[in-house]
Amino acid sequence: MTLGVLDGARFVCARASRVAIDEQALGRLAADLLPAPRPEWDLQHHFFDGTARTVTYLFLVDALNFCFFPEPRWQVIVDGERLQGYFALTSILKQAFERGRPADDFRRLSQIDETEVRDLLQGPSPIGTVPLLTRRAEILREVGRVVVRSYGGDPSRLVAAAGGSAERLVSGLIRSFPSFRDEATYGAERIPFYKRAQIFASDLAGSFAGRSFGAFADLPSLTAFADYKIPQILRACGALHYSPELAARVDRKDWIPPGSPEEVEIRASTVWAVELLRRELEHRGRPLLSIEIDWLLWNAAQRRDMAPHHCTLTTAY
Repeated sequence: MTLGVLDGARFVCARASRVAIDEQALGRLAADLLPAPRPEWDLQHHFFDGTARTVTYLFLVDALNFCFFPEPRWQVIVDGERLQGYFALTSILKQAFERGRPADDFRRLSQIDETEVRDLLQGPSPIGTVPLLTRRAEILREVGRVVVRSYGGDPSRLVAAAGGSAERLVSGLIRSFPSFRDEATYGAERIPFYKRAQIFASDLAGSFAGRSFGAFADLPSLTAFADYKIPQILRACGALHYSPELAARVDRKDWIPPGSPEEVEIRASTVWAVELLRRELEHRGRPLLSIEIDWLLWNAAQRRDMAPHHCTLTTAY
């Protein structure tokens, strides 16, 4: 079984005219990552109780894990901490799970409206607006319907059906849930990315420390998660180069349409650059999974001032 993400990325990179990978810069980045410890799962901002409820929590996080950046930034205050972006999502849902709000009632989710989604995600002290709220409500209704109809209201059954295979889990997600079917077209070729589906398997492995619901024998088959933060830091490190026209558009924060050739080239180059980085690290005696390299780069991107990331309004990432 193969998801085809690496093959698609390699196909695009071989033909790309707007984005190029600098392998010398990747070598320098590999040297910087050699001493980096493997990233640990962040329990402060994620719900965890060691049961199937944690699976449900992570499934809902990754169903909604996209597009946090449009201004004014959506922020939440949880336990006195002001958060934005991904950690705003994980923390507000963690609070809902800990306080018994019915976020895991999939029959109710199948009929949820925008006002309820806004109330769920903004919490009692709303700051800014939740981006793509209409689409988030549509996706929650979709997952509510499918989980009730196909998995008895319990997403852990989807995980169990994968039989310890991350690839089978990703395949099950994209087969059952259209909103997880993250594919593009480049020329006449279908290019799969499956960012949110792959990250669900990765999050399970991280949260459960490779045991129980997070035990997968084929985690090395997962790729980097093609989003907007990883190409941003790869570009800042000199590992990705944009054409002058594309660089100017990104730096001006112009909208890059989802599925456009330039957006597909950015995402594919991200996946392939991390694969080349993985190979270089393995050659230097530091074997890391692509998903671990992704985590390291993503964490570094949160702490570094950089040129803007590309701006694409999408539910894919």
